[in-house]
Amino acid sequence: MNNQKGAVKDFFSYIKAGLPAKWVVAAALILSLLETAASLIVPLFTRDLVDQLAGGGLSTGLIIFLGVTFLIQTVSGGFSYYILAYTGEHIVAYIRRSLWSHIVRLPVSYFDEHESGETMSRITQDTTTVKNLISNHLVSFVTGVITIIGAVVILLTIDWRMTLIMLSSVPVALFVLMPLGRIMYRVSRRLQDEMAAFSANLGRVLSEIRLVKSSNAEEAETEKGSQGIGRLFTYGLKEAKIQAIISPFVTTIIMVVLVVLIGYGGVRVASGALSAGSLVAVIIYVFQIIVPFSQMATFFTAFQKAMGATERIQGIHRIPVERSSGEDAFANDGLRFQNVSFSYKGSERVILKGVSFTVLPGETVALVGPSGAGKTTVFSLIERFYPPTTGEITIGEADLKTIGLERWRRAIGYVSQDSPVMSGTIRDNICYGLNEAVSDIKVQAALRQANAYDFVMRLEDGMETWVGERGIKLSGGQRQRIAIARALLRNPAILLLDEATSNLDSESEAAVQEALRTLMEGRTTLVIAHRLSTVADADQLLMLEDGMITGKGSHHTLYAENHRYRELVDQQML
Repeated sequence: MNNQKGAVKDFFSYIKAGLPAKWVVAAALILSLLETAASLIVPLFTRDLVDQLAGGGLSTGLIIFLGVTFLIQTVSGGFSYYILAYTGEHIVAYIRRSLWSHIVRLPVSYFDEHESGETMSRITQDTTTVKNLISNHLVSFVTGVITIIGAVVILLTIDWRMTLIMLSSVPVALFVLMPLGRIMYRVSRRLQDEMAAFSANLGRVLSEIRLVKSSNAEEAETEKGSQGIGRLFTYGLKEAKIQAIISPFVTTIIMVVLVVLIGYGGVRVASGALSAGSLVAVIIYVFQIIVPFSQMATFFTAFQKAMGATERIQGIHRIPVERSSGEDAFANDGLRFQNVSFSYKGSERVILKGVSFTVLPGETVALVGPSGAGKTTVFSLIERFYPPTTGEITIGEADLKTIGLERWRRAIGYVSQDSPVMSGTIRDNICYGLNEAVSDIKVQAALRQANAYDFVMRLEDGMETWVGERGIKLSGGQRQRIAIARALLRNPAILLLDEATSNLDSESEAAVQEALRTLMEGRTTLVIAHRLSTVADADQLLMLEDGMITGKGSHHTLYAENHRYRELVDQQML
């Protein structure tokens, strides 16, 4: 019970932050009150109208007042609904913006532990659940509450006995609805979890659809999808069972109350204690209470779902983002690893074990060794995707963690063996991440230096060519050269090259190698290479084995002194 109270409090405090200007909310409430006042006056005019007709007379002024009241109710109702809907959309837009802004700043470790489809579900489906409540149900709930309160007050003045009969049904309804609400809350949370898992599976399959088809895995993925759909079906039925109790129960209470009021009211009219017009007014007021009360049953269900969705969204908000503050300037006087060890959070396996080395300005250092030795992890620590578990990484005299994250990453150019290309144009990809406008001349210069200008200009739309999802319309060598052009345009101080020429044909490799030589000129460069012939001329080679540096030096030094390095070289020479 306490958890649900906390969830209600968190929900309202969360949506409060997204409210628009106070005058907008005030205007919506004033118009809602005006609409409610008009709707509450209508039964009083109707009472007088019925009594006048029963007495054989009819006032023209009364008809005019009734018409004006209907007009005020219609106009104010329309404007108030729109402004309240605008308020709802404004709140949801705020939630989505703040959530998206938070997610893109989360550390890489979050994305290691959560599938992209699950995160997408939080941004789209969970926020849509909140939007559905605010835009569709909260508007009618607010106006409904005002109408119910106003109608009850007027009914008390007309006939307090009939009003008490009607109000006696409220505790009975709450006695049944409260425990059902707690059950609905738990079910909706589980349903949202299942929906997130299902979305995660969809994202995984659709992003790797070529692997699915080449592996003949359609049948297996169909079965996995069917199981997910089955679980969604089960939880959907649980929600339907609860709703199947709530809706008929509310309807039955309404009908019982209506029958009792009409019967009791008829007796009082017959006895002369109540006029016919007053009975008609009471019945109209009862309907004005019944309609919003029945809508509350729907609001009740939607509110439980929205609380579950908000709890999930807030769970993401509670995850700390990457620390971006720090010194904005640093001296590129050498990159140093000092006794650095690293293991992933929650894992007992140590990836790096007391790694120490220095990369001098302008020097090219190659990381070599068998797969799984920790080479890519070294790059991840340099890019500050993760902090070291122990030890220190410095640039010049400054600890890397004291440098502003945005400034540090601007100083790094990264080219990998499968350089990521975003859906969009070639120009978009080359300028990706740059805040300032970039002229075509600069983009073309980067393309020329990256040995990519000729192939780009031969495309039908040149730099405006759409590359497709993950750059599928470009070859591997073309994607590599686009990545190199992107790095050149950033003019980085430090280069990280991760198997940048692997898996390329000889022609593409030659073009990429030439572009890399241009890119590396005058820059501090770290290279990961399995093809050792490509790094034989590096200033320094670091031999990594099982997370430890087992050898340092030039190619000739390592070949002469490190048995494992010599073994790797000889294997590749065969």
